[in-house]
Amino acid sequence: MAFDDPATSSDGGAVLLAAVDRRLGLTAAMAGCLRDARRGASVQHSKSAMFTQRVYGLALGYEDTNDADRLRKDAMMRLVVAGDAAGQELASQPSLSRFENSATIGGLYRMGMTLAQRVFDYHRKRLGRRVRQITIDMDPTDTPNYGDQQELSFYNSHYSNYCYLPMLGFVSFDEEPDQYLFAAVLRPGNAPGKQGACGILKRTLAMVRERFPKARVLVRLDSGFACPELFDYLDAEKRLVYVVGVAKNAVLERRVHRPMGTARRLSRESGKSHALFGETRYAARSWKKCTRRVIYKAEVVRLAGRQPRDNARFVVTNLRSGAERVYEIYRMRGESENRIKELKLGLLLDRTSCTRFRANQLRVLMTAASYVLLQTLRCPLAKTSLARKQVESLRLMLLKIGARVMSSMRRTVIHMAANHPWYDEWLTAARAWGAVPT
Repeated sequence: MAFDDPATSSDGGAVLLAAVDRRLGLTAAMAGCLRDARRGASVQHSKSAMFTQRVYGLALGYEDTNDADRLRKDAMMRLVVAGDAAGQELASQPSLSRFENSATIGGLYRMGMTLAQRVFDYHRKRLGRRVRQITIDMDPTDTPNYGDQQELSFYNSHYSNYCYLPMLGFVSFDEEPDQYLFAAVLRPGNAPGKQGACGILKRTLAMVRERFPKARVLVRLDSGFACPELFDYLDAEKRLVYVVGVAKNAVLERRVHRPMGTARRLSRESGKSHALFGETRYAARSWKKCTRRVIYKAEVVRLAGRQPRDNARFVVTNLRSGAERVYEIYRMRGESENRIKELKLGLLLDRTSCTRFRANQLRVLMTAASYVLLQTLRCPLAKTSLARKQVESLRLMLLKIGARVMSSMRRTVIHMAANHPWYDEWLTAARAWGAVPT
């Protein structure tokens, strides 16, 4: 056995990534937001090529710039990034590291805006104007730091580690089960949950109103976002409804005292967990005497081998639906936690190991771009077995395919493994993204 064929690649399916990217114009548009101050005579690799190389690499499972020293010679990577399987080698690890550390605050902001715009533009073309409701979910998560020399690395008692706290935004349309990533903003490890939420919402709503002017917007947030500024902003917006969790306090616990007693009695009688739903009007001191509708869940949880436990939850809303229905709508926001887990396990979102904060923000955006490409790749396959596949499954089934890349002056032919187990699914995806059967 010898590893001696330079024309062979283990990533034959990467042509699908390139096809999706061309349709979206994603990596080119995001890379165009970065200023290039290098002198022309010394430039070997454009910022667009380096950005695309890193985004495709993440989608294919290569988490760091260290992998670039091997992949820079890979025939398939050279084909999808530079368009020439036998041409110039791609950027090396030192070049990519310098690229990551060259990002500016303004460039990163524009990249985040471009990412969201491309996501909404695609779904506007996919769905047209028939969308009735657009749901926006936002959630923070932690990315543990590497050592104690990273900028804006702070200890967070909630996560019990030194970390960053990226804010992630997801959007879904009508009754579709998929939540699509549209925002990924890195924040310091000591950032409060609400930091940046209003700004992200304002920018996002402007994009949504422009592309879906008749759609109602539903905003779902957990209790870490609850603050007077957020509620005032949400109440002022037209055609917008919200369900926002709020932390319990002495006043709200008194309001739910009687329903909780009833839930305890019913739970004792049935020997099972039991929940009651209701509503009240409530005004926190910081709300300037403005009362809002609060839905409560008075629940007693019974688990085998444990003592019964009271579980009171509260949600502020301007929805008019019944209390139980409102809480069910709020509870569905938990699906975004599965998307965050997918980003961490499948695309290494938490690989924020650079010393500089801005370099780590660029890494988060590159991971987000990879995720958007993979989610978009799956969109036309809603009626196939790939409809709900996660990143790691899509990578295995559609991208990680043995291939031999043969180039001539006239054309490039990619010979893939004849016995690929998911040939039918791959062909369906390829046709959905523009391949013409021969």
